[in-house]
Amino acid sequence: QVQLVESGGGLVQAGGSLRLSCAASGRTYDRVGWFRQAPGLEREFVAFNSWTGTTYYADSVKGRFTVSGDKAKNTVYLQMNSLKPEDTAVYYCATDPRGIYSDDNAYNHWGRGTQVTVSS
Repeated sequence: QVQLVESGGGLVQAGGSLRLSCAASGRTYDRVGWFRQAPGLEREFVAFNSWTGTTYYADSVKGRFTVSGDKAKNTVYLQMNSLKPEDTAVYYCATDPRGIYSDDNAYNHWGRGTQVTVSS
């Protein structure tokens, strides 16, 4: 069974950077999505990465966030630069979508999330 663990969240000032990690155990995976959920809001798509090199980003983070992976470590990273207060949320990674990569309902395996707080 796949287990996913996110890490790297924290408190940062606006304009700062954080790098989130999503480490998988249990088996290798080839497609990972990042999502986030702010208080009172629905979970939303952030980024997607596959080992073939395919990446997608939400318009709200394009140009600021970069997703990458280390296959040897079975870990995917989300580098977040130029952070804004509206990026404050719990960030989740998920694997193996069966359907549209940006649809959280397509994913069966989720981590528990890591909190990112951006102060103004």
